[in-house]
Order: sequence, then C-alpha cells, then structure tokens
Amino acid sequence: MSHSKDSSINVDALFLGPRSENRVFFKEMMAFAVGEHVHWRANYHPEDPALVTPQQQYQPDFRHTLYRTEDILRQLSARLKAQSVPFFSPRYLGHMNADTLMVSNLAYTMTAMYNPNNCAAEVSPVTTQLELEVGQQLAQMFGYSPEKAWGHLTSGGTVANYEGLWVARNLKTFPMAIAAHQATADLVADLSEQDLLNMAPDAVLDLISASQQRGEFEAVRDLSARGVGVMPGQLGKLLVPQSKHYSWQKAMDILGLGQQNIVPLPLDENYRTDIGALNQIVDEMMQAGTPILGVIAVVGTTEEGSVDPVDAVVALRERCQQQYGRSFYIHVDAAYAGYARSLFVGDDHQLLAYDDLIAHYRQQDTIPEGVQWPKPEVYSAFAALSKVDSITVDPHKVGYIPYAAGAIVMRDRRIVDLISYHAAYVFEGDRQGMALGSSIMEGSKAGATAAAVWAAHQLCPLSVNGYGEVIARGIVSADWLAKAIESAPVFNVDGRQFQLNLMMQPDFHMVNFTLKELGDDTLVGHNALNQKVYHYSSYLSGRPYDKSFLTSSTTLSRHEHGEAPAHFAAQMGFAASEWENTQEVYILRAAVMTHFLRDRARFEAYWQELLAIFERILQQIVEDEARLVRRNAGQN
Repeated sequence: MSHSKDSSINVDALFLGPRSENRVFFKEMMAFAVGEHVHWRANYHPEDPALVTPQQQYQPDFRHTLYRTEDILRQLSARLKAQSVPFFSPRYLGHMNADTLMVSNLAYTMTAMYNPNNCAAEVSPVTTQLELEVGQQLAQMFGYSPEKAWGHLTSGGTVANYEGLWVARNLKTFPMAIAAHQATADLVADLSEQDLLNMAPDAVLDLISASQQRGEFEAVRDLSARGVGVMPGQLGKLLVPQSKHYSWQKAMDILGLGQQNIVPLPLDENYRTDIGALNQIVDEMMQAGTPILGVIAVVGTTEEGSVDPVDAVVALRERCQQQYGRSFYIHVDAAYAGYARSLFVGDDHQLLAYDDLIAHYRQQDTIPEGVQWPKPEVYSAFAALSKVDSITVDPHKVGYIPYAAGAIVMRDRRIVDLISYHAAYVFEGDRQGMALGSSIMEGSKAGATAAAVWAAHQLCPLSVNGYGEVIARGIVSADWLAKAIESAPVFNVDGRQFQLNLMMQPDFHMVNFTLKELGDDTLVGHNALNQKVYHYSSYLSGRPYDKSFLTSSTTLSRHEHGEAPAHFAAQMGFAASEWENTQEVYILRAAVMTHFLRDRARFEAYWQELLAIFERILQQIVEDEARLVRRNAGQN
C-alpha cells in the first residue's frame, strides 16, 4: 500500500491566492489558453481566405462595435468588483465557498472557447471522454469498482439528488414490471407483491440482466414507473434526515412521488441521523408491510457539516434482508463533504486502516497532534460509502472547482439502463458509446466543466497525498477555530458582557457559533443579537468586499430539526421553557475552507484580528440600540 507523499504538490501553488500572489503565472497561463485557441482557429484550413478583412476592421462602425464591447466589459467588471463576495479571502468564513484551483479556472477558460456540449460525443469528442474519466475517478475514490460503476457530472448537488431518486424510483418498480410481463413473469413467480416492492437493489439489477438476456428488457421497462407512472403511495416512503437539503422535497414533487411520503428522521445532538430512531421506524414499517423507497444519509449537512453514520444505515439494511427478507435503496448526499474521502485512501486507491491513517497524518503533518480528525465514527461512515447504491458529490464545493460542477456516482452501471433514452438526431453515429445526454437528467451541458474537474484531478489525485493535502488544511483550521471560540474571553462593551459559544465540535470543517449577552436569558434576545451580528458581517448591510469579516447564518428550528437544537440552547444556559416558547436558535455558520490559516502563527494573528472585529461589531450594535432608545424616548 502506497503511503508516500507526492512532494511535487504545494498547496499554496494551486491557487491564485488572497492577494493574487500567483498572478504572474496565472496571467501567463491565461494568455497561453487564449493564444492556443487563436492559433487553432487561424490554422484550420489555412487555404481558406480571411473572412474579416483589415479594411472592414478599420470601418467606423466596426471600431465603434469594439469600443462598445470594451465599455460593456468595463461596466461588468465594475459591478463585479463592487458587489461580489470575496470567497478567496480568509476573512470570508460563510457558505461552502473558497478560492478555486488555478488549473480548473484555466482549463475551464481554455475549453469554453471551444464550446463543447457534453450532451453527445459528436460535438464534444474530448470533453465527453474527460467527463467519463472523472466519473470513474470519483467512483474509485468512493471505493466502487471502476469497471462496474457509473458516474457523471451535473449542474450541482440538487440535480444529482434528483437523479439518485429517479433511479431509485425506477428500480423500485422494475420487479413489478417483470411480474406484469408475460415473458418474464416466471423470474419472480414465487414472490408476493410485498416481496416485489422490497427487493434488494442487487437482486433487481440481476433482473435487469435477466430480462436483457431474454431480449425483453425494453418491453418490461415500459411497464415500470418510466412507462406507466406510479400510483399514490405505491412505492412507500422515502426516509430522509431532518438535516436534509431542500432538494429532496423538490425531488419528491418533481418525480410525482409526493412530499407527504417523506418520513423525517430525528437527529441526535450532533445533528446526525439518530440511528436508534431510524431502526425503530424501519422495523415498524417492515412489520406493517410499508415499502421503503429508500433511505437517505447525509455526509456533510449543509448547516452543520455533520456526517451521518452511513455504516449503521448499511448494517440496518443487511439486518432487514436477513430478518425480514426485505430491503431498500441507499443514497448518500455527500454534496458537501464527499471529496473528503480522498483523505481516507492511499495513492493505490485503497482505504487506509484507521490507525495507519492517523500515523500517516502525523508523519506527514497533514493533520497535526492535538487535532483529532477523523473521529472514529466519522471514519466508519466514510469507509461505508463503498456499500451504498449511489452518491451525490459536488466538485464545486470541497473540490474547489468553479461553478457549476456537481456529480453523481452509482455503484452498478446496470441501473442506468432504467433511465436511458435515445434521441436519434443527437446520438446517431456515436460510435464511442458516449451518449451522455441519453442517460442523464440534463441535456446540453458545458464540456468546459468536465475539463475543469479533470484537470484538477490530474494535478491533485483523489488520495490522501493529493486532494487530501488541500482539504486537510481547512479541517485543521476549523479545529483551531472551534477551540479558540470555546476559550474566547468575554467581551466587555459599555458595561455589557458578551460570550462566544461553540455549538459543537465539527465533524468536518463547518464551525457553528453564537454570541450571547450575559444576563439576557431569553432566546428571543439571543436570536436578535446574532441576527444583528450577521447583519454587520454579511452582504446585507452593503458592499461585501468592504467587510472586514464575512460569515453566514441559519435558523435551527424544532419544525426543521426536531429537538436537536434544544441541546445547544441548554448548553448555553437557557431554560427548557425558553426553547418551548421560542422553538428556534439563530446561529452563525462558518465553513472554514480557506487554505491560508494552516500556519499556527498566522492563525493566531488572524484570531486576534477576529476578536477585535467582533468587539467592533458589538460596539456598533450597542451604540445602535442606545440611539434607538434615545429616539423612542424623544418621541414619547
């Protein structure tokens, strides 16, 4: 097993940098990208005459058009510089955004000028192949067999989740279609309707192969949900954690499965799926004969960065198959944290044992002493990804790829046949078998995205010594930030005292925290205070580029998160009655994806600056409140 570190990868050389430190190289490569494309055009059939002559280029209207083009671009640049969010800066600790890889930006720009459409290889002979390679690379990172698996890029995690549910729906109805078709009914002759609706995904995939061998696959497929639709509630329930992304509700709507068929799974105090509650819910459904369309696990919740116990979900499915003879589909929404699996595999693509992994981290200083990551339960969750049916992952999050680049990977490529379509005018003559558009939810798609992701994977392999080196920097910085928040001094502002509160030790690199005024024991007051802090450290109060610190926020409510937020409220000292009365906690949310705080001295200087920023914000809030009191007193 290869543990050796690729010394050619220097993380600071991968990015343009917060101060454009690598601008000379970036500008040279950008000029190279444009120059190569210009050269390519100029040398295509050089015997052809120039169709735009020098005489035309000096015409007044020609020059005026160029001047107008320049003016429009200058206007756009001015607006972008004035209002855009500086994700590249360590001062930005908000959403899952950060600086993007130079190689991806350059590859995207280089390829965009060729304008390939990855709908069909006929119009994207290079980039369709790159997309297929990327799919195989992601499959290998997750522990799937690259020979059996299937993966491709999407516009983002939302569409990837749609596609995961799409294949789960069609897979769920295929056994019923097998039973309904005269030529294949014998394959399931001994099974009841309940058996057919609760088959293991692998068993259904074998039915696909059997029907194909008999030459009956397309006829059977027409009798599945793809052809005849589904009756309300026919496919049972989709079990989704309360920490879910809203895309799952949209997916149930769009696919005609109905949001009322979502069963929300309770969360524990770490905002992971409560496995005890999940086991109880599944047992009750199995005993009642209610089919389970699928179970969703989340690896990197969007609001807390929590990692669901995927291994426990897989173990539950295995128990159901043994105890009840019934099963269900498992999809993992790893849009946020999926790329972190690169931190668990060696250069030979094999999963490292936990003790070997920690030893490697310490030896290479990837994750130093004093930072416990991954927690053993997080390791077990990532290790189990190889056993689920499909996974959503977003290169444009922790892959540091420019938007828009999502992806979905499926463990067994046979499942794609359930959703594949064929449009003759697009795919005729596609001898390479790369008709992506016929086998995915989207149609036209930018080949430039595939080039951007492929180039990143070439430079930073999906292993502990490649992407692992990049992602680990944010994890370490997040750990330091969480510990600094826990031990932060009390802020004294005009006789009022405020305390920072860490919500929990992060599973990944999302650090959630709040400020609480000492002496104010109301959640309403707490929430109002943090809304004001957010106002002064977000895009809301004006030009984000001018802010000295930028973060994001969210509200954790009983309606959306059950009782999980009550633990944090109690941890901050609020009475149970406050939670009952308010039923929500407003928090500040920081995804620490920056790579530039990994140096301890640099981080300490940053933290002191951050403390000063918090104090200035609190001073502003106190002064604003005092002015409001004076104004109200004057009006009375």
